[in-house]
Amino acid sequence: MKLHIASLSLLALSLTLAAVPAMAQGSYNNGPVNGESDAYTINFGFSVSDSFQVSGGGGQLNAFAFYTWLSPGDSVSNVEFQVGNAPFGNTLFDGTIGLTQSNCFANNFGFDVCKESGNFSGPTLGNGNFWLTLQNASVPSGDPTFWDVNSGAGCTSPGCPSIAQANTVGSIPSETFTVGWGSSSTTTSTSGTTPEPSSILLFASGVIGVAGMFRRRLL
Repeated sequence: MKLHIASLSLLALSLTLAAVPAMAQGSYNNGPVNGESDAYTINFGFSVSDSFQVSGGGGQLNAFAFYTWLSPGDSVSNVEFQVGNAPFGNTLFDGTIGLTQSNCFANNFGFDVCKESGNFSGPTLGNGNFWLTLQNASVPSGDPTFWDVNSGAGCTSPGCPSIAQANTVGSIPSETFTVGWGSSSTTTSTSGTTPEPSSILLFASGVIGVAGMFRRRLL
């Protein structure tokens, strides 16, 4: 039976990514958390790449926040964060960000949906379009980690909604995240181009639970 989500709970609506860690002075926000639609795996060899636009003169990337779906009681210690001019690119940055978990709530599928945020010293970017990629999320329990899909609904940042790809299936709806930057006297990188979005067929409910096939598709 196909599951239709008519509306989000008031709790989910209140848990937006409007605030990023204090170091950020400008930001791209792809909209508030959904938490009930879908999520894609970002460990066990799976990676997800989302576009974002730097505006307002740019600066040094220094803050990131996103929402994960986790097994109850799990937490994410860190995640590999890449920035490039194309999907899954890492020509501008490739590093591990330590994460702080907050704002958790339980969704209708039995997962904890949690905000993960952290500060880092990233590349200095000028105005333009770029891609960020998440992979190798570290969970002490060894469980899979899923990045919440919101399709950019409710986003207000220049260039939104984001366009997204998963390394195993290609084009997908975009995820819930905010990336922030601070002021900088110089900008050293060039912007990339953003491809046209494409659609993806939705699959049946459930988690593919074997190692190496943890991609989450919930309908």
